[in-house]
Amino acid sequence: MHWLDWLVLLGTLLGIVAYGMYATRKQMDAQSYLLGNRQMPWWTIGISVMATQASAVTFISVPGKAYQDGLGFIQFYLGMPLAILVVSAVFIPLYYKMRVYTAYEFLEHRFGKWARWYTAFLFLIQRGLAAGITIYAPSIVLSTLLGINLSLTNICIGLLVIAYTTSGGSSAVAITQKQQMAVMLGGLIVALVLLLVYIQEHIPIAQGLELAGMAGKMNAVDWKPDFSNRYNIWSGLLGGFFLSLSYFGTDQSQVGRYLGGKNVKEGRLGLLFNGVFKIPMQFLVLFVGVLVFVFFQFNPQPLHFNSVQWTELQKTPAKDTLAILNKEYQILNEKKQEGIRSWAQGKTPESIFRESYLAGLESEKQLRTSVKGLMQTHLPKEDSSDGDYIFLSFIMGYLPIGLVGLLLAMIFSAAMSSTSSELSALGSVTAMDFLRPMGLLPASDSGQLRANRMATAAWGVVSIVFALVFSLFDNLIEAVNIIGSLFYGTILGIFCTAFFLRFVKGKALLLAGLISEAVVLVLYFGQDFLPESFSGLAYLWLNPIGCLLTMGLAAVFQIGLGPLRLHEKQV
Repeated sequence: MHWLDWLVLLGTLLGIVAYGMYATRKQMDAQSYLLGNRQMPWWTIGISVMATQASAVTFISVPGKAYQDGLGFIQFYLGMPLAILVVSAVFIPLYYKMRVYTAYEFLEHRFGKWARWYTAFLFLIQRGLAAGITIYAPSIVLSTLLGINLSLTNICIGLLVIAYTTSGGSSAVAITQKQQMAVMLGGLIVALVLLLVYIQEHIPIAQGLELAGMAGKMNAVDWKPDFSNRYNIWSGLLGGFFLSLSYFGTDQSQVGRYLGGKNVKEGRLGLLFNGVFKIPMQFLVLFVGVLVFVFFQFNPQPLHFNSVQWTELQKTPAKDTLAILNKEYQILNEKKQEGIRSWAQGKTPESIFRESYLAGLESEKQLRTSVKGLMQTHLPKEDSSDGDYIFLSFIMGYLPIGLVGLLLAMIFSAAMSSTSSELSALGSVTAMDFLRPMGLLPASDSGQLRANRMATAAWGVVSIVFALVFSLFDNLIEAVNIIGSLFYGTILGIFCTAFFLRFVKGKALLLAGLISEAVVLVLYFGQDFLPESFSGLAYLWLNPIGCLLTMGLAAVFQIGLGPLRLHEKQV
């Protein structure tokens, strides 16, 4: 990478961190560390909520997913606006009324300490795992750039994020996320404009999109009801609604953002801001991925996008076979480009071109599959998937000097914003939901501030460990959402029981939550042993299943067990 790109990358990132540390240099108490003194305006909250969601995983994986599967992933977000309306109407007023530090503090008032601890424990597991992935994602970038060990980059990036997050807490996170979001959107727009310019050199944009449509990349909505399909209109509206409801309403990495507002109105406006702009932003990221697909129809594209693994495979006995496959791939690409130009110039009828074009794409897919098979044989410890390297390959191979640094700054800004929010939330939940109720949190304000920082740093170390044991999933963005779906349903069910089933008490709720979580884990991990009707169940459906099962069992247990003698407050 050119020195100018390094200057842009490091200058952008260090400038943001320095500003955040300077702006929060007078922060000396625990409340400002946790909630920023509850003085954030709505627009800061809205940007912070969006930046927390927009991790490096978003800008690395989502374009690659669109390249491979098209715009269908947008359906994942269709249930989000309605979920945000429910959170704004129900969750936020109760949280502000009780002046809680964390979402789980509310549950103690309703059900007792065990409900609070159990729900907070589920949050710590899923968010700790997710934080590991958000550290792992930018490590992919740095290890590819420098050609160094991925585990070493995980450790280095993790330590940097720990230092950055523990310095200023929630205030530093919120303040710096405004600059980080500006860098993210700026980098995304630059990528979009350059792709449009590059494609226009070969083919009109309208025809380029038509080409993507032939390949199935423009299909944004799938109306076919299918429980095994991860992304269709039904799983997005229903499963996505429950997942978003839990994420925005019960996940402390999000709750902590809007609890820092001046009042209920500011918190609501900040969250509604995200509800309006999140889907258009996500569509833009996906559309960039589709344009990358079109771009590579006219430019040399690697047979495998992970250049490090490709180089390693060339050192194995498979190198001769690899050379043959690569030669076939190049010939196939040349024929494909000739066919596209002939169609674009009107020399080949669309019906004839479509058939040959789709056949060529299928042949490319088979060659890629053959390479992955060689990797599984000769590099068994490595994961052969390369979807998370597609957008990075475009950035490194085709962007002008200077803009490479800007796009990488976009990825690292996203990593810093989301990981810092996650670690801050993990630390605050540990301190406020476990240490304080157990009497282990110091009485002095300085002691509480120190304990929160230590808890945040400890979770940073745990997240680094998680990052070290991750191998690449098929797609990192799916990995994050799958991990969330394993726990969000049960967590949401506990909160919904607290809000809407007033007659349910703590013992019935806790028993229901334990059983529900066990059922969700079995449904996902035990599909090979379940009846055929449950096999292949898409992960988004785990969210409504976990929520409704928790609520239903809690009601049944409460009625069956009779009045439970618990000293619990009703809110």
